[in-house]
Amino acid sequence: MLKVIVTALSLVNTGGGLPAKSPDAVGMSASRLESIDRVVQRGITAGGYPGAAVVVGRKGAAVWERGFGKLSWESSSPAVDAENTIYDIASLSKVVGTTTAIMVLYDEKKVDLDAPVFRYVPAFSGGLKDQVTVRDLLTHRSGLPAGRDLWRIAHSPQEARDLVISTPLEYAPNTGYIYSDLGADILGMIVESVSGQRLDVFLKQRVFGPLGMHDTFYRPADSVRYRVAPTEVHPPRGYPLQGEVHDENAYALGGIAGHAGLFSTAADLSVFAQMMLNGGSYDGTQIISDSTVALFTRRTAGHRALGWDTADGDYGSGRYLTERAYGHTGYTGTSMWIDPDREMFVVLLTNRVHAAKADRPAKVIADVRSDLSDAAVLAVMDGPTPVLAMPDAFRADKELGWSRPAPEPVRCTKARSRTSRGKRSRVRCVSVKHTTHSSSSAHKSTSTHKSSTKSSASKAKHSSSSSKKSVKKSSSKTSHAKNRG
Repeated sequence: MLKVIVTALSLVNTGGGLPAKSPDAVGMSASRLESIDRVVQRGITAGGYPGAAVVVGRKGAAVWERGFGKLSWESSSPAVDAENTIYDIASLSKVVGTTTAIMVLYDEKKVDLDAPVFRYVPAFSGGLKDQVTVRDLLTHRSGLPAGRDLWRIAHSPQEARDLVISTPLEYAPNTGYIYSDLGADILGMIVESVSGQRLDVFLKQRVFGPLGMHDTFYRPADSVRYRVAPTEVHPPRGYPLQGEVHDENAYALGGIAGHAGLFSTAADLSVFAQMMLNGGSYDGTQIISDSTVALFTRRTAGHRALGWDTADGDYGSGRYLTERAYGHTGYTGTSMWIDPDREMFVVLLTNRVHAAKADRPAKVIADVRSDLSDAAVLAVMDGPTPVLAMPDAFRADKELGWSRPAPEPVRCTKARSRTSRGKRSRVRCVSVKHTTHSSSSAHKSTSTHKSSTKSSASKAKHSSSSSKKSVKKSSSKTSHAKNRG
């Protein structure tokens, strides 16, 4: 009998994530949180992504943990489950993975933030590179460019690594800002050099394993592929991607890179976010010291902290997070924002790069990210700031910029002119706006047509030189019309 009870308890505890509590138990409004469901669903209905996983947490508990839609657009696709559906988290890898590893090593005094990078990666040296510090890499002020097409030129992961290290700087260190994937890759190499372990092994042993984040890893095993949300359908690799990193450069680096490559669930990331809120510990396990958490998440260069980004009303963080809030986003449609003043976090995972049906999926996910953050904050009834009034509509309700404007119809007319070489035909194209059936708009349309007809007839009488100019102008307008169409 005892064995049966133990087995039953172990089955109950296999699910990841935080313990669940009702919103009112942690000072939040359930009715206000319900707007999250509408906002996320509108993104699916608009074709921005086929599904999403959301966790809103506060005061140590998961308050709103939901799966929406499906893993793919196929009708037979499984439904998204916030605990079990695994997503490619893209650039969230920079903070959940690489930055956290640096934080662990910093705690152990094995990495000096102001030391030159060549101390840890000797090949990264020569010229201005000798001046680049670990801190410069963390704040994206190293002088490295945003990236380079490793996947086009590297024939092996080692060759891709060599290309990252040999990339020339674009400006002097600490004199400018460029968000750089390459800088994050160098940070990953620092972790490997100092620890003597591959980045994925170090993180599993020192962070994900101790936290019980068993669904967070690089290069997912085939055994879990069925619950990994697919990403691109027609990538340069030539086959649909599922369970394989979406980022081409991360793939060129072997699937384990400082800038991308991690896969995770919303439930696992909720544990990570709570660890950060707890000052580096969770469930009795200390991963990072509280002073290191404070140091790395404090704004230090523009809107950047060390590795982390901070909330400033942009980048999908919404309008209402406090000044001390920090987080990051990922290209595949992921984000995580943590607000220590409100003791809360918001995790959103989607696969908006999977055959999006929306005209502008990037705009859809940007609005949904911001709305999700805003809705969570507006649901807090006992926070550090007064309770704010709910808006009449969220961004997702308005759908501004989610669709491209319809192309204006174009009317083209031919005109013939005489030049020194004989007669020449030219085409004049003008865009004609849609008209209503009202007499005034009909009159305007007729007037426009008459005007352009007169203009064509008049220009047909011009001299040879003016005809050449007219042809040039007409050609330009034709090209412009084609571009707009």
